[in-house]
Amino acid sequence: MTLKEKIGQLFSPAAFIHDTEENIRTMERLITEQQIGGVTFFHSRHSAAANFEQRQEILNYDFTLEKLVQRIERFQKLAKIPLLISIDAEFGLAMRVEETPQYPYAISLGAMPKSQIKLIREVGYRIGKDLRQCGIHLNFAPVADINTNPDNPVIGYRSFGKDKDIVSQFAFAMYDGMEKAGIKACYKHFPGHGDTDVDSHLGLPIIYKSKKELLEEELYPFIEGINAGVNMLMVGHLAVPALSAGKKVPASLSKEVISDFLRKELGFDGIIVTDALNMKSVSKLYAEPGQLEWEAFNAGNDLLCFSENVVEGIDYIAKHASESQIEMSYQRISNLKSTFDIKNIMPKSPVVFDWENHNALNEKLAKQYINVLEDNKGEDIVDCRSFAKVSLFSPLFNPFFNEIDNYQSTPSFEIKSSRDLMVWKELDQFENLLIALFVPSAKPINNFGMDMEVIEKLTQITKSKNCQIYVFGNPLALEKISNKSNVCKVVGAYQNFEPVQKIAALHFLDELDQGINFQL
Repeated sequence: MTLKEKIGQLFSPAAFIHDTEENIRTMERLITEQQIGGVTFFHSRHSAAANFEQRQEILNYDFTLEKLVQRIERFQKLAKIPLLISIDAEFGLAMRVEETPQYPYAISLGAMPKSQIKLIREVGYRIGKDLRQCGIHLNFAPVADINTNPDNPVIGYRSFGKDKDIVSQFAFAMYDGMEKAGIKACYKHFPGHGDTDVDSHLGLPIIYKSKKELLEEELYPFIEGINAGVNMLMVGHLAVPALSAGKKVPASLSKEVISDFLRKELGFDGIIVTDALNMKSVSKLYAEPGQLEWEAFNAGNDLLCFSENVVEGIDYIAKHASESQIEMSYQRISNLKSTFDIKNIMPKSPVVFDWENHNALNEKLAKQYINVLEDNKGEDIVDCRSFAKVSLFSPLFNPFFNEIDNYQSTPSFEIKSSRDLMVWKELDQFENLLIALFVPSAKPINNFGMDMEVIEKLTQITKSKNCQIYVFGNPLALEKISNKSNVCKVVGAYQNFEPVQKIAALHFLDELDQGINFQL
């Protein structure tokens, strides 16, 4: 291979499943002319822009899975060396592809007891199997960040929680499960993105902690992972002056962080990946196209993810890098492809999922993570003779209420916005309320998608009535509810999947069998 072809193997630009034929052909030219090493798939340019426009993704396209499989087949046929196909699928293919299996968020799994860590490994294994049959080799997951900052706009539900031991153990179990399924996994976002209050898609977060503090908290899961055998890490776009000689430079572009600290001090010899190079925390730093890619490579990264200037980046690296430096990173990528079963991981057509088994797993998981988040010792509503069920931000007819009605039929109401004033008046006749809070968005943007007038009304009504809340969705949204001490009980159900809602109903009715018969 020529030097430039070897450099090309270090690039994994973004490929959008729902893209124009013109864009697809542009990617094909990068494959044939620049010998890029892989592609990272995203849903669409529309949804990818969501992070930069402070809104939720809207996934409303048809045939996404079929298009993904077709695109992978098409690209692989053109590649002189098999492409490394990667994706962000932290909670399964459903993170990027409609109508595919979705697994619980990391925050949901993090609520499970440590004794059930085998279930975390099983989730990783199932995710890996789903990806493998689509022809995907690498999942940029798990998130090993500790969610220590309640104002974090970008990690939150993606983290296993704020306990460093749980994060460390569960992240490795997830990683191990995916690897056992025959795909590669990647810890992220080194050196730890949890204690930040800036979204690195939009700006540069800075962590002003000492090296000692970082070693005790942020770095702990990563060091434990390295010691356990993790061989791929993604470096985040966040500044950690304590590790970069006092400079407020993104870790992903810092020689001190990557080459000196991660490579030399921590002894990591695996593959180092950049976070997406289109993110504004780094993409606006250099006016000359290609310089950002060179700076990332020169800092010590092996795989350059989501470069928007592939041709210029290859030229820039070829002009400035030493041959030995290029060879070292190339060999890491080449060895990964040669030792990994990459040639035999091709899309299966048609892709078929075992939905019955998937739903059964989600039931078993829900039995372990549904738990009481707040108990203020009020009267348990299930023991009351009369109570009303109120659905917030979701339709009246839902599996949670339907399952309860199978045992104990009571009136049900729905409130979707502040305009549903008449419903609040109808609730005056009830002293006891079971409230199902369906959090519209997992992301904290725009108050998790919640109508705050509704939340304020909820806060007021809890002062005068006996209320119990079941939260379906990101439990961090509860921070938007003031005076939660007025609520007799708050229960985290975490997900709104149908199997989870049914298990949550049994939990409410105190009919839940906690026995686990799941066999790995």
